[in-house]
Amino acid sequence: MKAHRPAPRSSYQPHTPEGDGLAAARRYAEIMASRRSVREFSTKPVPREIIEACVAAAATAPSGANKQPWRFVVVGDPAIKRELRVAAEIEERKFYESRANAEWLADLGAIGTDWQKPFLEDAPWVVVLFKVMRDERPERVSDQVYYVNESVGIAAGVFISAIHQAGLVTLTHTPSPMQFMTAILRRPSYERPFLLMPVGYPADGCTVPDIERKPLSEVLVFDRPSE
Repeated sequence: MKAHRPAPRSSYQPHTPEGDGLAAARRYAEIMASRRSVREFSTKPVPREIIEACVAAAATAPSGANKQPWRFVVVGDPAIKRELRVAAEIEERKFYESRANAEWLADLGAIGTDWQKPFLEDAPWVVVLFKVMRDERPERVSDQVYYVNESVGIAAGVFISAIHQAGLVTLTHTPSPMQFMTAILRRPSYERPFLLMPVGYPADGCTVPDIERKPLSEVLVFDRPSE
């Protein structure tokens, strides 16, 4: 293990929004309010540079001890996407037929999902986000990583936001178990699948479940309730 040396410091340059901060925050909330998980994808191509820019945004996420324990594996090869779909549907069919309890299936029934995942082939890109369980950088102080789920979860959220900002859609898909992605994508054993996200444009005539989000009063608390 290398000896600890304090990181050099630099002057922080905050982002300055156009107009006042409240207006900028409300505008961002309005933009994100139209974001939805989409399962009906167009096969229309998406430039690779857009995906690169969205991953670059995700990679700005905070992480435990700045270990940045994420790997975005982007798949555009139709043959590999087919492998992912076949393997995912094997696990998903087992889930729907025997692994999920009745309450879980009832909740999913309200959304209308099943074991078939055509979006894994229809979407021009499939992004598999891996947790990196070892810091492999040569300049590291140690190879340990910290708060991996929290760090990778934040990066996923930033990526999803960036995808929406770019006019694209995605879906967070979590087939269980997910180890097949490590094998198909030939990733090292210390990388563990976290999320699978098809990315593209919505299909013509795309529909989504007519659901409502909780009102702000149910998700926001200032300070604490009165005794």
